[in-house]
Amino acid sequence: MKKIFIINGGQNFGHSGGKYNHTIAENTLEVLKNFDNVEIQITNISEGYDKNEEVQKFVWADYIIYHTPIWWLQLPNGFKKYIDEVFTAGHAKGIYMSDGRTSENPKINYGTGGMLGGRKYMVTTSWNAPETAFTLPGEFFSETSVDEGPLFGFHRMNAFVSLEKMESFHFHDVEKNADVERDMKLYREHLTAIFEKELKTQLV
Repeated sequence: MKKIFIINGGQNFGHSGGKYNHTIAENTLEVLKNFDNVEIQITNISEGYDKNEEVQKFVWADYIIYHTPIWWLQLPNGFKKYIDEVFTAGHAKGIYMSDGRTSENPKINYGTGGMLGGRKYMVTTSWNAPETAFTLPGEFFSETSVDEGPLFGFHRMNAFVSLEKMESFHFHDVEKNADVERDMKLYREHLTAIFEKELKTQLV
């Protein structure tokens, strides 16, 4: 039995009601429930949480799935606060022990003190920016991908606690040109393919 922890970072702030990421999280649950060998826990950050209970969920899980909107090219404030609080509470309690260095040789081994080894994570992001903003010459992100650009620090954060990256999924142009049915279909196919491989089983 594999254990999956879903974190919904959708926020109700400004003109955003968090509905899009709630829909993504619901689709994640629907896909994963088709597998007969998984246990699932979910945290909706906007509904509140206990940081110590969240630490235990990270330790419990085999897979962590993050769902987050992107605001001003970064994680939303509520999700960033969640990470700051939960990862700090997880010091020496299952998330990380240290930065990995020793006083004898502090120049090397930074980022090797994580405690979540053997676990994997996946992230979805939702953007107002169209995909072409990342792929076309002369457009805003200078042909730099989401994962290598805006999410670089997020991925290194997960590496710091020894989580292994799975293939991300990014939703684009969700405000001016959204096609929710199409995008959720593509996402469900993506998620199914990943977990069919990970769990080495067929859908029931």
